[in-house]
Amino acid sequence: MTPPALQLQAITKRFGAVTANDGVDFELRRGEIHALLGENGAGKSTLMNMVYGMLTPDSGEIRVGGQAVKIGSPKQAMQHGIGMVFQHFMLIDVMTVAENVVLGDEPRRRGMLDEKAAVQRVQELSERHGLGVDPHALVQDITVGQQQRVEILRALDRGADILVLDEPTAVLTAQETAELITVLRGLRDRGTSIVFISHKLGEVREIADRVTVLRRGKTVGTVDVAGPNPPDEAALARLMVGRDVLLRVQKADCAPAAPLLDVKDLHVTDDRGLPSVDGVSLTVHGGEIVAVAGVDGNGQRELVEAICGLRTPDSGTITLDGKDVTGSDARAVRDAGLGHIAEDRQRSGLVLDFTLSENIALRDYDRHTRFGLLNLRRMLERATGLLGEYDVRGGTPRTPARSLSGGNQQKVVIAREISSEPQVLVAAQPTRGLDVGAIEFVHRRLVAERDAGRAVLLLSLELDEVRNLADRILVIFKGRIVGELPPTATEEQLGLLMLGGGSADGKKSLA
Repeated sequence: MTPPALQLQAITKRFGAVTANDGVDFELRRGEIHALLGENGAGKSTLMNMVYGMLTPDSGEIRVGGQAVKIGSPKQAMQHGIGMVFQHFMLIDVMTVAENVVLGDEPRRRGMLDEKAAVQRVQELSERHGLGVDPHALVQDITVGQQQRVEILRALDRGADILVLDEPTAVLTAQETAELITVLRGLRDRGTSIVFISHKLGEVREIADRVTVLRRGKTVGTVDVAGPNPPDEAALARLMVGRDVLLRVQKADCAPAAPLLDVKDLHVTDDRGLPSVDGVSLTVHGGEIVAVAGVDGNGQRELVEAICGLRTPDSGTITLDGKDVTGSDARAVRDAGLGHIAEDRQRSGLVLDFTLSENIALRDYDRHTRFGLLNLRRMLERATGLLGEYDVRGGTPRTPARSLSGGNQQKVVIAREISSEPQVLVAAQPTRGLDVGAIEFVHRRLVAERDAGRAVLLLSLELDEVRNLADRILVIFKGRIVGELPPTATEEQLGLLMLGGGSADGKKSLA
């Protein structure tokens, strides 16, 4: 009988008083895609970081091809044929695709990098595995989906036949996700064994052969999702969370009040000096959620940055609760009553080396001062309450933000922004990287903000989220609002507008 490609037996890992993995068992067969599913902080990434040599288990055994091994570094993991692609890529932007792939194992000629041989090697590898990427392109000039392919190529170039992907679709568009699934199926069919770490139930059911669920660091069970009777999303969610989860948002009809956010004829340029937002006008009333839907890269980021005081618009006006804040800085906009759940929690939402209590106090340090000095006790008390209320796992108020999983970092950002009780809340990709239980919680909080009379502007690439949460949907294409649709609109109607095709009835209902 052929031994499993990878087998973990009773793996335990502790960080002080926190047990991240508690006697976890896991088995990866040869030539299968095995999803590792669980809530944020369930221990998925920690478990695979031990497989890749980034961490050392406190107890338990790792077996590769039936043989017990000790893996003390990524180099040793690679020697055992294990490669890992992290959620946040580890590429050098100013280098080419070929240079990134061969880095550390460069073909040389007369002591120098043989660029021609490197390009040929990467080209052949790319064609063999169906990972079409231009070896000559600079990493900074290619899409996020292509950058992920470069990471996969680098692992395959090192001889990996076990590939671990940590939340691989968290930063991808729907189209890039579909392309990745096709690529992974091709790798599996050619014999590569793949661990697919995720919390997205639909993707897991679509791509995986089997699923192992972790809950609070323990193995809940392994189920076959490629067989004749696969579990539905509700059953997988129940395994993850330990209770029934509402997969659709329950909300009453909205009761719009006075306009709290009014944007008129806004024009914004991007970092390259090119037009990005082209005459956008929109209004969000108190007591409603307005969603902006569109394919990534159609001006959403620049629109949010202009509204939140992070980018100066070229022309147009932005009014918050009757106050003109056009061109104001982020602090002035915040003081005018705006909260901002940032799209990129690590770059814009948190100071990673600050503690959780310091990050939660970022918006309002003045509330935590006495005689000009920070009142640390008050900061800790507030953080303790919010971390419990928002179910942030993996740390205490004194824990550095970078120590948390991505999903728990996002919860910290959301806790800080919502607890400040802003009049207008701009939520950019608020559930990116969150598991199904956390998504349910965040959706409830956003609806609660709406019901409390606040204005919520939602920007999301997840059409299900847009349709579930929004009272009105605005579609953006090439920096322009090209139509308005109700939340009952079909994905086909939304998709047609998002690709610039006009509305299904030939008209565009504009805000």
